[in-house]
Amino acid sequence: MSTSTTASVSTHILDTSIGRPAEGVAIQLSARSGRDADWQTLGGSATDADGRCKDLPALPEGTTHVRLDFAVEPYFEKKQADAQQDAPANRDSGAVFFPEVAITFAVKPGEHYHVPLLLNPFGYSVYRGS
Repeated sequence: MSTSTTASVSTHILDTSIGRPAEGVAIQLSARSGRDADWQTLGGSATDADGRCKDLPALPEGTTHVRLDFAVEPYFEKKQADAQQDAPANRDSGAVFFPEVAITFAVKPGEHYHVPLLLNPFGYSVYRGS
């Protein structure tokens, strides 16, 4: 059993529409200490070429809830622009159905929480990984 007084968080994103990591997605991390407490923005980062975000800020002591905000609209806009250059006949309306994804979850001190985001233009899913 861990003796740490804080939880830790990591994440990665897989674009399931292409079976590849989603690079360059901005992620913001927020935390609160109790369900009625205000959210505190801790900072953020962006996914690397492997779809991982390895430098999220540490959680403060007493954190009970965490929120990860994924800014996926710029990722899909860039992906659409690249696809249009390669195949102009396949142009979409340009609309992004889910411009952002917010995942909120409860944490316990001493635990590590890895929260993968499986993403495609029309849906997403998350789970507690290891």
